[in-house]
Amino acid sequence: MANRFEGRGNLGAAPELKRVTVDGAERDVAELRIYFDRSVPTEDAGFEDRGGFWLSASLWGERAEHVASVLTKGARVHVVGTLVRDAWTDRESGEPRERLALVLDQVSLDLRRIEAVVTRPAPAR
Repeated sequence: MANRFEGRGNLGAAPELKRVTVDGAERDVAELRIYFDRSVPTEDAGFEDRGGFWLSASLWGERAEHVASVLTKGARVHVVGTLVRDAWTDRESGEPRERLALVLDQVSLDLRRIEAVVTRPAPAR
């Protein structure tokens, strides 16, 4: 069962780029840990954190390398993807484990925290 997820959060570490084999073909995947906070407005026009949660996320293919080279720890991102159940067997204990993970379709920076943007030329056609 899969569910659509959209949220804003902060990267807990820089994305980790890996090359993995899937169905006999090598593919790039960027792995991210994102903290999704739950800020609630206060009476004094501020915000109070009312708890949040961590999700592991992955971005596959050509965009994985770019995300890994551009994003840094603490970056505020907006993500859209699919929640999936990730199940495995613990190597040490042999116990079954599972977690919710996010397979990303889109990753963008929250522009409120950006001081400058440098773009690269569009690829020649």
